[in-house]
Amino acid sequence: MQIIETQRLLFRTWEDEDAGVFARINQDPKVIEFLRGPMTLMEAQNFIRANNQCFEKDKRCLFATVIKETNELIGFIGLSSPNFAAHFTPCVEIGWRLVSTQWGQGYATEGAEAVLHYGFTESGLNEIVSFTVPANLRSVRVMEKIGMQRDVKGDFAHPKLPADHRLSQHILYRKRK
Repeated sequence: MQIIETQRLLFRTWEDEDAGVFARINQDPKVIEFLRGPMTLMEAQNFIRANNQCFEKDKRCLFATVIKETNELIGFIGLSSPNFAAHFTPCVEIGWRLVSTQWGQGYATEGAEAVLHYGFTESGLNEIVSFTVPANLRSVRVMEKIGMQRDVKGDFAHPKLPADHRLSQHILYRKRK
């Protein structure tokens, strides 16, 4: 089901057929550089199921993101609620993960702006956060381009990773309605 449309992108709920493409996206070393590791087909299927359930419940999720012109699934851009405890949770996070062959086209920024608008208007949110590791400069640039502000006092060690893990330290960005 299509939820959001921009000039070049469509955002929809997930289809079972998306699992193979999404798993392949999540096996690309460039895509998973700042993630805990690759995703199997079964994990992609579980991700799809969980996000569709989230949409049914809250009318928001990490939306399947498709290029309008080609109907190519390029990953996700959307909203989710982190499933861990931190000083800023509970909250709603904006996130994105796109196939590396489409990086540099402005899709993440275009999509994130539309998803922020959706979160503030359709979901009635007052604040949306985003976080990543400091080295993920591409995501940091997207956060800044969409008007998010770094909360320097909000930086944190990700509770799902050992403190000495190379991806443990995260920086926090926020945007209020």
